[in-house]
Formats: sequence, C-alpha cells, structure tokens
Amino acid sequence: MKAPRLWSIVPALLVAGVVGVAYAKLPPPPPVDPAKAGEAKQKAAEAAKKEAEALNRAMDRVAERYKKEKGIKIAAPAAAPAKKN
Repeated sequence: MKAPRLWSIVPALLVAGVVGVAYAKLPPPPPVDPAKAGEAKQKAAEAAKKEAEALNRAMDRVAERYKKEKGIKIAAPAAAPAKKN
C-alpha cells in the first residue's frame, strides 16, 4: 500500500526540481568591449548586405526562368516622353 503513495510523491519532487532550476539566477554576462561590439555589428551588416544581394540575384534568375518557360515577352522599357515647358 505504500507504493502508490511513493509514486504520487515522485511527480511532486520532479516539479519542485524543475521550478527550482527555472528560478535559478544566472550570472551576469561579461562586459563587452565597445570596439569589438562595433566591429561585430559592422561585420553583421556587411553579411546581411551580401545575403540581400544574393537573394535579389536568385529572385531575378527565378523570374527570368519563369518568363522564359512561359513564353512571356519582355517589353523593352519605353523612353520617357519629353516634357513641354
């Protein structure tokens, strides 16, 4: 008869352990050097720019292939009419 009572205590202990871990205080992050932070930000910006350019090239290739396969004629851009003053 004591076995069922033991099994009812085990989940309570597990929950208490999880709550204890969840409320544990983490140490503060180490201070960041402003020069290194600026350099990392610049590298991230350059990488994002390169990724955006690569994405644009890929989208252009896909659009050209779609137009080619569907037989869509690409109209040449018309010259803008001269404005009369």
